[in-house]
Amino acid sequence: MRSSRVRGVLPLVLLSLASQGLEVARADDAAAEQKPATLDVQVRVRMNYLLALPKDYDKQEKWPLLLFLHGSGERGTDLNLVKKHGPPKLIAAGKEFPFIVVSPQCPDEMQWEPTELVALLDDLAKRYKVDPDRVCVTGLSMGGFGTWRLAAYAPQRFAAIAPVCGGGEIYWARRIAPIPVWAFHGAKDVGVPLARSQSMIDALVKEKATPKLTVYPEAGHDSWTETYNNPQFYEWLLEQRRKPAKG
Repeated sequence: MRSSRVRGVLPLVLLSLASQGLEVARADDAAAEQKPATLDVQVRVRMNYLLALPKDYDKQEKWPLLLFLHGSGERGTDLNLVKKHGPPKLIAAGKEFPFIVVSPQCPDEMQWEPTELVALLDDLAKRYKVDPDRVCVTGLSMGGFGTWRLAAYAPQRFAAIAPVCGGGEIYWARRIAPIPVWAFHGAKDVGVPLARSQSMIDALVKEKATPKLTVYPEAGHDSWTETYNNPQFYEWLLEQRRKPAKG
């Protein structure tokens, strides 16, 4: 009698397991389906920056813009730190530039983010008399890396770039190639080796570009003082115009 009960229950157990297996299979099939979805959010960007307008700002309809990206030592919330090097230092000392000069500050422990910098440029274009065909970017050390990165992210935005003791990824060269480039580096730089700039220049040459690289034979990491004190550097920037996009 007992064995007959077992024989009667066994088919029911097998049927139940088979049924559960079928449900699992159906659940897996449903999970495998892919449905289109969209993320549509507005990202808020907050950035402090120094702004210097040309002396005769009101006498022209539009002006070239120079975006300056500082190094890692000037990060934080004290904008006076941004005046330590480069164009902001010269402006603080009384020098006048025929550019709108914009010098943002990167927060502590952060790096330059292209999306945020593009948002800054977009806002400046709305607020000030910016010539969209004469926007240039330069930066030193961390700002030099940021210059290369920003150019690769939005190459269509710039008339020229001038990274100082920076570097980037050589696969960016194809995107950067249409932009005039003048890079600077110290031959004795141990913080950021000269090879970082040289590799970018070599990659651009392979893309049929004609970049310039100035190497200071006796300079270490500070290749920016001589660069930003050179009047020919600013003359070169003023000569550059954004190339029209290929249709």
